Amino acid sequence: MTTKSHFTRFAAIDWSGAKGRRHKGIALAVCDAGDVAPVLVDPPDSAWSRTAILDWLLAHREEPMLVGFDMSFCAPFLERGAYLPGESTQSEARAFWAYVDANSPDEDLGAASFLDSRRGVQFYLGAADGEKARFLHFRRGEAAFNASGGGKATTVYDAIGAAQVAKASFAGMRLLHHVDRRIAIWPFDPVPSRGMLLVEIYTAIAARAAGLRKGLSKLRTAEALDAALAATGSQPHRPLTRYDDHSTDAILAAAWLRANVARAELWAPAGLTPEIARTEGWTFGVA
Repeated sequence: MTTKSHFTRFAAIDWSGAKGRRHKGIALAVCDAGDVAPVLVDPPDSAWSRTAILDWLLAHREEPMLVGFDMSFCAPFLERGAYLPGESTQSEARAFWAYVDANSPDEDLGAASFLDSRRGVQFYLGAADGEKARFLHFRRGEAAFNASGGGKATTVYDAIGAAQVAKASFAGMRLLHHVDRRIAIWPFDPVPSRGMLLVEIYTAIAARAAGLRKGLSKLRTAEALDAALAATGSQPHRPLTRYDDHSTDAILAAAWLRANVARAELWAPAGLTPEIARTEGWTFGVA
């Protein structure tokens, strides 16, 4: 398999599903080919909105850029034969993105109400919803990552706790619906020969690759960030005004994307079938 050599720019987005219009939890970092460290892109306002990220993607879609989002691109389908058993009838990710978007009246591409209105039935939001174990359903790619020993991917049906990705992922599905057919989205689309491509990433994979141990993967000092960047072949970073998890995760993930774009096995993982690519997607970095 040929490597994806047309990409000369790399971006990583630490995403958020929080309510509201501006989100301190969103960070965007970009770097070019080579070894210069990624830099943060300043938001157009005091903080990024999800809509502003959408606008930024569309404005840069003709660039040869690989963009990684730290969120799940879809919900599990194959384990139970439905995304939301007893409710949804969609059998492909694109149709499900449209369903989520049509049923989420939240501002700024949010989806909190989508989960809240289905708590205890489809989503776990607390002890009142019953036994948490009955909500723990995984995509095939998540199961492969968990089996690899690299960490523990969570499920989009679990919306409680600091590690949950549920609200961010469903907000992300709304964004994917809005860029669909205008920007390629892997693996639902083939890798294009030109322009932008969006991929799902786990920032934990970048952290493990940089030598950070499980449970100690957050970078909160300039020295720690530079050490992790060096492990990815990157030069030291431009000093930040604040070393928060969102900013440092985005910077390291962008450098990791650049360092790993040419690994053919990451574009053709053993477990990724056409059915999985159409229904659930896959995380770039899970071989």
